[in-house]
Amino acid sequence: MRWMPHAALFCLLTAALPAAQAQTAAGKGRTMQQVLDSSRPGDWRTLDPKNTLYLELAAGRVVIELAPQFAPAHVANIRALASNGYWNGLSINRAQDNYVVQWGDGNAEDAAKRKPLGRGIKPKLPAEFARKSQGLAMTVLPDADGWAPQAGFVDGFPAARDSATGSSWLAHCYGTVGAGRDMAADSSNGAELYVVIGQSPRHLDRNITTVGRVIQGIELLSALPRGTGPLGFYADPAQRTPIRAIRLASDVPKAERAKLEVLRTDTPLFAELVESRRNRRDDWYLQPAGHINICNVPVPVREAAAATPAAAKSKKR
Repeated sequence: MRWMPHAALFCLLTAALPAAQAQTAAGKGRTMQQVLDSSRPGDWRTLDPKNTLYLELAAGRVVIELAPQFAPAHVANIRALASNGYWNGLSINRAQDNYVVQWGDGNAEDAAKRKPLGRGIKPKLPAEFARKSQGLAMTVLPDADGWAPQAGFVDGFPAARDSATGSSWLAHCYGTVGAGRDMAADSSNGAELYVVIGQSPRHLDRNITTVGRVIQGIELLSALPRGTGPLGFYADPAQRTPIRAIRLASDVPKAERAKLEVLRTDTPLFAELVESRRNRRDDWYLQPAGHINICNVPVPVREAAAATPAAAKSKKR
């Protein structure tokens, strides 16, 4: 693949979006499925095993892509926790309706019963709510965002940017994974993680460290019984969902790894996909919206074994 400077890449993508919009205005816009059917192998990417987590439940596997470019200290701790088997045998302890599912040590508040973090794990990390924008190439959406001056995608992750402060951060969309904290900003260590399973709580942006997103298996979390305790915690420990294991893909034999490909978000094809969702041309739609929210833009995922244009079916998260 040819390397392209960030500035040139930004110009290419920002030019692709108006072109896609003009095509739609002329009544020639394609549906998202038609866009995907025309994709080429170079429009897709594979997951980095070192930045991929497998959350193993009795119901199946949840695949999580980590974002070290936004939260390097937390991702380093999470990698170490997974390699040490910290979460194996722990549980999902919270399922709050239209909000989040959270897992970790159900005895974390009891010093006598809590599970040790293990060797090499930092018990306290700096807050990583945002980072400098320098070095990040963002595919910017054409529409205004209610929570930031700009919103778009960085390496497939929904993100936001403020040019005035020179900062960027991950957006709290459906499937976003974050690290729970107490009142202090620097009170998280990655041992308590949550996933957004409801309407996008963008008010959490820049108030908590976000570490990644669910790529596959979000339905295994969003369908869990809701907790009846405060904030959706399970009042009865017996209601908790046991975690068989959380492992890094790099620690899993290749034959057992999920063979997935994710649509790249730094291509003209993705720009056309965005436009296909801003102005729906499916037969059912009578009135195109002409606007899209960052959290309503799907980033399609497909099985690598079925990686043909006809098999590239979108999986919205």
